[in-house]
Amino acid sequence: MNADHPPRAGSARSAAEDLLASAEWDLPPSRHLRHKEALMQQIDRAHTSSPPTSSSHTPSPQTSPAQRRRRLPRPALVLPAVSMALAGALFITFSGGGHDSAPAAGAGTAPAEANSASATLGRIAAAAMETDATPVKDGQFVYVERLTRGNTGSFDGPVRLGALHKQEVWTAQTPGPVTRTGWMRETGEDAVMPGQEVPIEFTEPVRAGIDHPTYAWLASLPTDPDALLELLYSRTRTEDGDSKHQTVFGRIGDLLSSTIMPPATASGLYKAVERIPGVTQIPDAVDAAGRHGIGITREDAESATRDVWIFDKHTFAHLGSRSYITRDEARGITTDTLYGIDAVMVRAVVDRHGEEPAGEEPARTES
Repeated sequence: MNADHPPRAGSARSAAEDLLASAEWDLPPSRHLRHKEALMQQIDRAHTSSPPTSSSHTPSPQTSPAQRRRRLPRPALVLPAVSMALAGALFITFSGGGHDSAPAAGAGTAPAEANSASATLGRIAAAAMETDATPVKDGQFVYVERLTRGNTGSFDGPVRLGALHKQEVWTAQTPGPVTRTGWMRETGEDAVMPGQEVPIEFTEPVRAGIDHPTYAWLASLPTDPDALLELLYSRTRTEDGDSKHQTVFGRIGDLLSSTIMPPATASGLYKAVERIPGVTQIPDAVDAAGRHGIGITREDAESATRDVWIFDKHTFAHLGSRSYITRDEARGITTDTLYGIDAVMVRAVVDRHGEEPAGEEPARTES
């Protein structure tokens, strides 16, 4: 938020609240709640014209995990002014860095649960290795269409899932440095600026890498799972309230759900997930399209969240995800509460943003 040009009181805040009430950013469900609340805090600070204090960035020992997540979300949404948000400018900035070590295989997981998840991830990795993937050229875009629902509840209020709607994302493959890495368009009730193509931008130029994962960069990664996991742990930074393991688990989920992945890289990532502590399997999980699949999940005590990746029980293709808050004293949440769900319907390569792939049929839904 630009402190030199604070938003006007009253109408600007009301309009921003209306925008946020249907906010469903181009990110996995596990990030949506944090981003919306962080932006709401920025609007509050600008509205009162009072700068944030140091205490607003340093949680006390009594602060709940959910409260810590609101203070320092990752990644952060940055709007230069509320008027820019209302005009449709969307900025997403990612944090990089960090030097924590990768975990030992199977550490911190019950043996039976670890073995079950490990066996399933091994089958998913083998299936990924057998898929066909046409390399994406630098001037092209990866197109992903998904169905999604996210929290539309009020700031610091109860979780309320919004309406199911369509989200389309075009991710640029230009290696950079660039500030604009893609475009997003949503349609339907509770969509962000329905029907409009919204730019996805960084405040500083970025090159192809973990924050701008082009097909060429993904293909350049090591495929050995230990080397791959070490790289991810070294390049992924955590914020207060998030554990390193959950942050890396979430980042891998981001990569697998929002890109077209080289087969060897995808296989290596799934094998790397086997080595993250706390990863388990659930026999049945349902995506936003109503399709049933196998769930790979991880619950994180530090951030009080649980994420589930859903895979087809026969082909092991990635279907979608579910995200839960497991505890939030401020909201009165004491058990798993769903606050985000999606379903990946189409992945394709197109030549320009705004273009929809010809002849692509959405994946069949099952109730």
